[in-house]
Amino acid sequence: DVYKRQVSTQSTGSLYFIDQLSQKMATPKKSPAASKKSRVVSKKRGNYGLKFPVGRIGSLLRKGAYAPRVSASSGIYMAAVLEYLTAELLELSTKALVAEKKSAKRITPRAVLLAVRNDADLGALLKDVTVSRGGVVPTTKASSKSKAGKKSATA
Repeated sequence: DVYKRQVSTQSTGSLYFIDQLSQKMATPKKSPAASKKSRVVSKKRGNYGLKFPVGRIGSLLRKGAYAPRVSASSGIYMAAVLEYLTAELLELSTKALVAEKKSAKRITPRAVLLAVRNDADLGALLKDVTVSRGGVVPTTKASSKSKAGKKSATA
């Protein structure tokens, strides 16, 4: 067997040479190809706690040619962002339905539009978006407010 020579120092600063036998491990080594395959499978297997399809979004990012190189984690990040925005939009839309005091069973495009326009963050993100069948946001004109204030002040 092969001897290994190790150098160790103590607190006094003097050197001691220790000879040790190298011991072989009882378990056989795995081939590098087998370990690579298992590692790749374990990466693909996880769903990262998301509902949106991570693999599909990643492949669409690669096929879309948005950048010359796309990392493996970009699909995960994009799926997480899309899932968050969708959950936020659905939550605000249901609150808009409750605010209208309708016992509706469906989220309509009108409710989505009202939710987006009444929220500052989503409104800034979707300012140039037209929601089909959404209608318009009801507003009161400034001139009608001033007229109503003058009438009540004079009366």
